[in-house]
Amino acid sequence: MTATGTARAGDPERGTLDKAAGENFPVAPFFLPKDWRTDLIAVYGFARLVDDIGDGDLAPGGTDARLLGVSPEEAEDRLLLLDAFEADLGRVFDGTPGHPLLRRLQATVRRRSLVPEPFLGLIAANRQDQLVTRYETYDDLLAYCELSANPVGRLVLAVTGTSTPERIRLSDAICTALQIVEHLQDVAEDLGRDRIYLPAEDMKRFHVQEADLAAKTAGASVRALVAYEAQRARELLNEGAPLVGSVHGRLKLLLAGFVAGGRAALHAIAAAENDVLPGPPKPGRLQLLREVGVTLRGEG
Repeated sequence: MTATGTARAGDPERGTLDKAAGENFPVAPFFLPKDWRTDLIAVYGFARLVDDIGDGDLAPGGTDARLLGVSPEEAEDRLLLLDAFEADLGRVFDGTPGHPLLRRLQATVRRRSLVPEPFLGLIAANRQDQLVTRYETYDDLLAYCELSANPVGRLVLAVTGTSTPERIRLSDAICTALQIVEHLQDVAEDLGRDRIYLPAEDMKRFHVQEADLAAKTAGASVRALVAYEAQRARELLNEGAPLVGSVHGRLKLLLAGFVAGGRAALHAIAAAENDVLPGPPKPGRLQLLREVGVTLRGEG
């Protein structure tokens, strides 16, 4: 085990939160008020941990399982871990949770009067990942994103006290787009987990077979399919972008960062000529800053 792996196994809370730097969007940037940053980091910790459970990416050593009351013999059972995690989430709202990330979250839940539903949605999405590995239609994929992505945006609005029905609708469009972009970046990685988030009906339309996704580099059909799904994500980002103009101050900059992160990632995919199979195309910092400016100006 590496020194980093040892550190993460000994401190699962820190190891999970450290992953924030690798996201396509800013989690809790420095310019936000300290109390917002504290609460957004707590929400991120929950979302990252539940995804790590669902993906089998927990730190070595079984520390997270032990904190959730799961025995070492059962620590590889993801559905059992998700059940235990949901039970510990219940203690966030009524009791004392066992996992330190959920104890951190408890203070945020109380301070912001958060409700269980968005958190339960994220757990449900990861349960679905254990049972559903292919999506027949785009609508099926959107229903998955309703669980796996949209709760995060709703929690951001709740933490910042800016929720309205219209802002939630716009946020859902942005979050679904960001999820689709992540799926496009991670086609090869997801296939390694026996998951495909490209709708089967679209694969058929573009004459793409599952075996084509296992190649080291994408052929013309795969590239055309990726470009098609990227355009769908771009349209969703554009649909949700008015959310940025509906708020003011530092929150406006934060939300612009979310939209810009998705747009910059799409630019990176296009720059790679839609060949996502060698690895996730990642945008450079300059491109991200450009997209922030475009989004703040209401362009794009």
